[in-house]
Amino acid sequence: MQPARRITLTDDVYAAVQALIMDHEVQPGARINIDALARRLAVSPTPVREALARLESDGLVSKTPLVGYTATALLTRAQFEELVEMRLILEPVAAARAAGAGLDDTDLTGLRTAADLPGPAGADGYAAIAAFTTQDARFHHALAGLSGNRMLHDAVVRLRAHLHLFRLHFPAAHYGISAREHHRVVDAVGAGDPDAAAAAMRDHLTAARDRHLPYFETR
Repeated sequence: MQPARRITLTDDVYAAVQALIMDHEVQPGARINIDALARRLAVSPTPVREALARLESDGLVSKTPLVGYTATALLTRAQFEELVEMRLILEPVAAARAAGAGLDDTDLTGLRTAADLPGPAGADGYAAIAAFTTQDARFHHALAGLSGNRMLHDAVVRLRAHLHLFRLHFPAAHYGISAREHHRVVDAVGAGDPDAAAAAMRDHLTAARDRHLPYFETR
């Protein structure tokens, strides 16, 4: 086991590098100099390498042999549409399966808690929305987990949709509206209605897509 201090440092460096990428302080497509990044964060290169390995699995950086790490490019309009299409294939099915699973009160309470989303944090850049994006992912991942299909859950998690979408921009309209949409899904799941749960999830994903579309119209 790693010492607690080392684990905390690794997590802190991961969060710091993630924020630099999400805020475009490390520009999309830019090479990442590990030593320079370590100096900037006042740490050794080791936790930076560990953070970059985690960020590679998140899809925020890519590694090329003999070249090193590069921040991945932003989603194009076509890639954005593909991401939404994948979510529309996977997540309504997950919601329907969860609704048909006969969840107990503990599972439903946990899901309702996850459905709530925090408002702006009063910080700048990604720090202002980090809690929102984390909680948004927690809800979608938890719902997929309650589907009872491990491969379906893993596929939803691997999309890392919250990171890719909110790296583009953050529509202020998400505040309040997204949580209400989440709770409509949970209400249908709690009622044991697979069709209504799938429809509510489809409506949520489609509405979220529409909130992001203006970004591509101004590029």
